[in-house]
Amino acid sequence: MSDELFYLLFLFGFYATTVVTYFALGYGLTWVNDRNPERKIQKGRGSDKRRRAEVRQSLVSMFSACLPLTIGLYVQQKGWAPGPWTFNWWAAVPLFVLCMFLYDTWFYFMHRLPHTKWLFPLHALHHRSVAPTIWSTYSEDFFDNFLLQSFSAVVVFAVPFPPAILIGHRLFEHFNGMFGHCGFEYFASSTARYPSPLLCTTFHDQHHSGFKYNYGNYFSFWDRVLGTISPNYDRRVKAFEDEGQPLTFSRAVDLAEVQEKPD
Repeated sequence: MSDELFYLLFLFGFYATTVVTYFALGYGLTWVNDRNPERKIQKGRGSDKRRRAEVRQSLVSMFSACLPLTIGLYVQQKGWAPGPWTFNWWAAVPLFVLCMFLYDTWFYFMHRLPHTKWLFPLHALHHRSVAPTIWSTYSEDFFDNFLLQSFSAVVVFAVPFPPAILIGHRLFEHFNGMFGHCGFEYFASSTARYPSPLLCTTFHDQHHSGFKYNYGNYFSFWDRVLGTISPNYDRRVKAFEDEGQPLTFSRAVDLAEVQEKPD
């Protein structure tokens, strides 16, 4: 089998995996959300009217998220980039953390670019979801998403990550993005606020509602250093910590019981 055919099959196989897990986690987390309405971040604001449009767009944009990874693996295989390091389990964790930090840096600055007035039309589709839901994770322009995810196609020229690290990171980013857009807070803790650099769902939710804050993806480091952290982010996380109710899985709440208004 030629390299070209192998990576073409990999691309479509990885895309199929992304689609299947998008729906599986989407319906599963929606089931949990329905039973825990008090954890909704933007109470009184709904986005369900756009669900079908968001799902249709996501099916397109998920392909653009898989494409850079395939390109990165392909150029490594062809020898056009430095040969990848040999994968060792003892080095997997530090390499994965390094990959996360580099991606977060890439994401922060690439995310700020389409927030300029010249490039915002490219990013505007994603911000139609002022109150994001798990279905809006990939609801963005094809090229906009490709720009953010092209890290995998670029980093291999600078850092020869083993393919397992690149693939594992893309999978992790897939699930992280869905939880980050789900609109409900399940991860509020002291590890998600100052001085910790880690994040919870509230972070990206505030980016959608406040627009000019919280550009990071995994860490708050760049936002804090460059002054783009939401002024009330830490306070909101602390409020969720103090007021959060235990998770329940016993009763689905009728949506009519939760007063919402469209964006």
